[in-house]
Amino acid sequence: MRDDDRLLDLPAAEFGSGVIGVCDVCGERQAVVVLTKERFKLCVIDFLNKTWLKTDKKPGVPAPLYRSERVYFETVVSSTGKAPAIVLSPTKTVRHPVVLATPDVYGLTTTLLDAGIRFAREGFEVLLPDVAKTDGIRASHHVTLRSSAQFRGGIAVGSKRVNELVALYTDALSYLRGREMVDPGKSAVFGASYGASLALALAARETRLAAAVLAYPMPVRPLDLPKLVTIPVLFVGGSSDRASKRARAQLESARSATNAPTSFFDLPGARHGFLSRDLSAYDLVAAERAWAAMLAFLKRKLMPPPPKPPAVPPRPAGAAPPPIPPARPQAAATTPTTAPSSMPASTGPPPTPA
Repeated sequence: MRDDDRLLDLPAAEFGSGVIGVCDVCGERQAVVVLTKERFKLCVIDFLNKTWLKTDKKPGVPAPLYRSERVYFETVVSSTGKAPAIVLSPTKTVRHPVVLATPDVYGLTTTLLDAGIRFAREGFEVLLPDVAKTDGIRASHHVTLRSSAQFRGGIAVGSKRVNELVALYTDALSYLRGREMVDPGKSAVFGASYGASLALALAARETRLAAAVLAYPMPVRPLDLPKLVTIPVLFVGGSSDRASKRARAQLESARSATNAPTSFFDLPGARHGFLSRDLSAYDLVAAERAWAAMLAFLKRKLMPPPPKPPAVPPRPAGAAPPPIPPARPQAAATTPTTAPSSMPASTGPPPTPA
């Protein structure tokens, strides 16, 4: 945990609370004092001297939309029993839906980082497994993915190497669902290219997922694997992408056979990898349209709006207005009377004592 994240674990941190952190004035890690509820911190010396002229920040600066940290989750795939990952968490104190990004063996590419930032800014808690730094993931996994997709008709989901990658992402999803301030019932998976094929394989096994977003995936084997996916799926691809056309055909066949809730978002002229900023296939216009469609899809599935109250039924044309109920008659005002006494009235003077 970073020093400047310690305050985020103190929801009751108010004026005068003392924690270990980084002073907003001198920038050094030491004992600091929370000056306001907006997490403005001063060390003891600066707090006593009130040296406000040294800082360029003002009290009450709103917290950023999200924060990032490196975490380690337990997994049976790694030889050490743990695997590294990057978590992007929204700072808003509500339960967040979660999105797991499934990279291929290249690790944290620009596409995954772009996806994580965009999803976190919209209120999703995102986990990016760092497979390039995970013990147990080797070059053989890279060869298996590429060779099976290029020469064998699709990624062999039942192979040992692919099973290890899917098991790694299954453990990552379990860790993500167990984090604080997340809604485990609202989880989705996102992947691009070979990572999208791994996301599809994970969605075929995980029944508790709410949605899956696949950006130009590669075809998979067996060919009827998409028929096992029963959750809503969004396919995003370009018309100039030959590799993903076979994957699209698989999803279309599964939708026609099982009536699966699969939707397609096609981008004319886009090639394979049009979301990657560091590739020649990057298309800014197509990428922005695709990100907007993916965010809208995830919001519909994981952030549905609250139900609207029932509307008053309209009155038919020409119908008479409902009768006005008569006013209730008010009770007449009465003058209170004195209750008669049971003892006779005295007419003479009072008796004198003897």
